[in-house]
Amino acid sequence: MSIIERFPSSARRSRISAALGGAILIVGAILTAAGPASAASVITEVTVGEMPIRVAIAPDGQRAYVTNRGSNTVSVINTEANEVIATIDVGRTPYGVAVTPDGSRAYVTNHGGHSVSVIDTEANSVATTVQLPTGSIPRAVAITPDGQYAYVVHQSGATVSVIDTDTNTVVGTIRVGAGPREVAIAPDGLHVYVTDNIDNTVSQISTETNTVVDTISVGTDPLGVAVTPDSLGVYVVNNTDNTVSQIDVATGIATAIPVGAKPMNVAITPDGQQVYVTNHSDSTMSVIDAGSSAVTSTFLVGKGPEGFAITPDGLGAYVAQSGSGLVSVIAFDQAPTISGTPPAGGVGQSYDHTFTLTGEPIPTTHVTSGALPEGMELSLDGVLSGTPTEPGQFAFTVTASNDVGADVGLPVVLDITTDTPTPALGSLGSVG
Repeated sequence: MSIIERFPSSARRSRISAALGGAILIVGAILTAAGPASAASVITEVTVGEMPIRVAIAPDGQRAYVTNRGSNTVSVINTEANEVIATIDVGRTPYGVAVTPDGSRAYVTNHGGHSVSVIDTEANSVATTVQLPTGSIPRAVAITPDGQYAYVVHQSGATVSVIDTDTNTVVGTIRVGAGPREVAIAPDGLHVYVTDNIDNTVSQISTETNTVVDTISVGTDPLGVAVTPDSLGVYVVNNTDNTVSQIDVATGIATAIPVGAKPMNVAITPDGQQVYVTNHSDSTMSVIDAGSSAVTSTFLVGKGPEGFAITPDGLGAYVAQSGSGLVSVIAFDQAPTISGTPPAGGVGQSYDHTFTLTGEPIPTTHVTSGALPEGMELSLDGVLSGTPTEPGQFAFTVTASNDVGADVGLPVVLDITTDTPTPALGSLGSVG
């Protein structure tokens, strides 16, 4: 495995800085296996409370909620400005956090307080507190896709509490394996998955009966768990083994994938194609390609990464650094796309057209076949401009590239006339 220094270009830094109100941090080492150095970049860090441990993002992507275990608070981050806009006092040693599908409430487990704080996200204050049995150690929480129930894992007692979110009362208790740690609910809402840390298993719970319907063996010391968007697969991090178990739900077979040192948590992109894992001892994240079941890259992310959440658009993540009181804001690399329909131009007439580019890093453009009209040029950021000096029909290809995935070419046919130009069709539309 090689270490490649990777820093965004000056143009990319300017774009990122503007988006973040001028604040930018570059963590520039990507540890990668064979292939290009592509994974993600830390674009800034947000100061939160003491010992941040878990993160949840609102469904609209506008807010991130961070539990600060050492300061008994939850930090609310505005994800557009990447700054803390509120700090909410909750119970003792908050741990897990989950936001309801409508974004109106956030449920926070108080690890040392035997309770769950229910936050009104509009008021940014605790609306009510759900008391749990004395001696329980609530750790993780997940909410069903319909928003009706919250499942709370108790680190002691080998149980899961089911909270009715309408009444905020406990309506059921489910016995699982020994040492339950984390919980995830399938997107289809049919099953809940709980990692049993002592038993080295995963308990599969039916939400219809609230009983364990299957127990799946995984690696040693299982912690974080995530379910694929199609609900057909489950990923579990095994902290002692330094692996991730990839589970086929239909067969119950788990396949081990090696990752970094002391993996803690796992999350899957909305398209199901990539799986991200925080490695606590390495201060890194591993990126697993779901199709090949192999780690494609590993990148530095900050001191003692723990819980994290991927943004709803799948373009980035917020990672809690338990060792520093910071949250890393990650931008995932995205393959380039280019689109645009340049209008016709006229000889001696000033011309300006900007192609639409997407991708992370932002792609650069160049002409890869054909030739531009005399007097015109294409900038690296996709602006076709100049004053044409001769008429004719000019065919050329504009290619976008950013070293992530394949380059993408857009065929263009541009008419330059001797008359005052009128809008006309040019390129084929969009690709990528």
